[in-house]
Order: sequence, then structure tokens, then C-alpha cells
Amino acid sequence: MTQPEATKGLTYRDAGVDIERGRRLVDIVKPLAASTRRPEVLGGIGAFGALFEVPAGFRNPVLVSGTDGAGTKLALATELGRHEGVGIDLVAMCVNDVLCAGAEPLFFLDYFSTGRFDEEVAAAVLSGIAEGCRLAGSALIGGECAEMPGIYGAGDYDLAGFCVGIVERERLIDGTRVEAGDALIGLASSGLHANGYSLVRKVLRMTGGSLDREIGGRSLGEVLLEPTRIYVPSMLDLIGHVDVRGIAHITGGGLVENLPRLLPEGTGARIETGAWTRDPVFAWLSADGGIEEDEMLRTFNCGIGMVAAVRGDEADRALRRLRERGERPCLIGEVMPAPAQGISPLVFR
Repeated sequence: MTQPEATKGLTYRDAGVDIERGRRLVDIVKPLAASTRRPEVLGGIGAFGALFEVPAGFRNPVLVSGTDGAGTKLALATELGRHEGVGIDLVAMCVNDVLCAGAEPLFFLDYFSTGRFDEEVAAAVLSGIAEGCRLAGSALIGGECAEMPGIYGAGDYDLAGFCVGIVERERLIDGTRVEAGDALIGLASSGLHANGYSLVRKVLRMTGGSLDREIGGRSLGEVLLEPTRIYVPSMLDLIGHVDVRGIAHITGGGLVENLPRLLPEGTGARIETGAWTRDPVFAWLSADGGIEEDEMLRTFNCGIGMVAAVRGDEADRALRRLRERGERPCLIGEVMPAPAQGISPLVFR
């Protein structure tokens, strides 16, 4: 039987997947990964599995893992043609999470999927991922790049990240030691980070907002693409000098959903919302989007990217230490006995 003309010599490239282009991306990744290398990394990029030995000196280590993405912030990055920052976002969302257990991030892997590889875009994203790993002291030891035509549209891509950290069991931070009277130290965010962008984009569509308009001396587009702050170096330093009893990464759900995650049963918290200055982007969202304060607090970080619970008599010391490490911390409230049953454990004033 004669083979149909339409299928003669059919290749994977004809279906939209270019293996050679994928190999070129591996060549881009190799030097980027090498720039993040830690002594514990065994081998390099290209094996079927990445190898990493447990650092020396740990007596009873606990591994802490986390995974996350950069959300629909990617749509704005694509619209503006600026992709480096979302690579940092990807790393930050993962390493800041494992940090909440008091863990040092050891290594990171990424997953990059798209309809068709654009080498320039992929190189920018991967460069951002490597920069995020360098900022966190984490090794980029592997990942996956996948072309999936028919799943993603032209120019679209998605990211996922995976991080593993380590902490001594006796130094594990799980919030169980948090108690009434502890101080809550908020660390300033670098803007919206990588949460709430579906609502941000809806506000832009509803208002016809221009990404060129000025917000706080910069274009709105620049402000919205500001990468998520990586708190690893400053917080690990703080943990080494102050009794940090609980840590919350303020991501999707804002303070309302994330702060209770560091509070043990029987406790609540009072938050002074006037204790910190919010970046202008939050005022823009509230005003142009007509977003009520309750919704702002449960959707966005509203200027606080991370919260640490410390003993009340160590609050001033913690604030000084964080400032010395380049953070903009402030005392945002304190832990208190839980209010009556059925009432939110958080009180905002």
C-alpha cells in the first residue's frame, strides 16, 4: 500500500517540536547553572537525575521542600517583552517558602513549558532563575524545558519551580513556640511580588489603564514587573542571632490567610496597618479598581512580604539586625490570646 503523501517523511519538527532548539537551550543553561554551583553539587547539567550530597556538619538534618510558580504575572512579562524578572520571581516564591521552616535553600530545579521555544525569551527567563538562585545561595542543579504546541498559544509559556532546603531538627521553626506577647516584625515587600495578578490584569482591562503611566516615579509596567524580594540571606542571619519563633511568607491570600499559619492554637494577632508605608501601586489598585480594604488585605501583600515572630524583648534587636542586612523592617503588631471562638484570629487596626 502506498503511504499517503501528507505523511511521507513526517518529523517531530513538523508537529511543532524542534529537538535541536531544545538542545541549544541546554547549552544556555549549563553556564548559568555553573554560576550557582555549591560544593555539594555532584556532576552537572545533562544527567537523568541531579545529584547533591548533604552538607557536612549536620547532626540530625531535616529536608524542607517547596514548589510554586510565577502565576499570571507571566502574561504581563510577555506583553511588555521583559522576562528576566519572572525567573527571579519563580525562585523567590519557592525559597521564601522553605525559609519559613528556618531552612537554608540547597538546590533548585525549574520547569519551563511553551508552545514554541523562543531562544531569546528562554535565555532571559533562565538568566533570571540563575540570578534568583545566586541571591538565595541555592544551586540550580537541573530542570526541564518542554515544547507543547497545541497546549500553549504563540508566545505563551509557563514556569514551575522546585526547591529543597535543610535545617537541623532542633532548629526547625514551625510556630509551635509562638506565644502571646511575641512581637511581629514585618519585612517590606518589593511591590506586589507574584500574587494577585489576575485581579491586577482585570483592573487594567476595566479601566483601560496604560502600563506607561507613572506610579511613584516609574512606569506602571516597571512597577508591576518588579521581582519578588528574596529574604533568605537576611532571615538566615536573623535566625542565627535572635530567637525567631515563627515565620510567614505573605503570598496569595495576603496577611489575612498567611499570618495565621504561624499562629498556634489558642493565639491570635493584632496588626497595626498604619505601622508601615505601602508602595504607591497598592493605592493605585485600591482607587482605580475600587477594591475595598478587606479585599486588599486578603489578596495582596500590601507592602509586607514576610513576617517573623520574635520574643517581645528581642524586637528592637531584630529590627536593628534586619536593617543592617538591607531590609526595611517594622513592628507591625503582636501575638495575643485568641479572641472568642468563631472570630478571626487577626484584628486589624
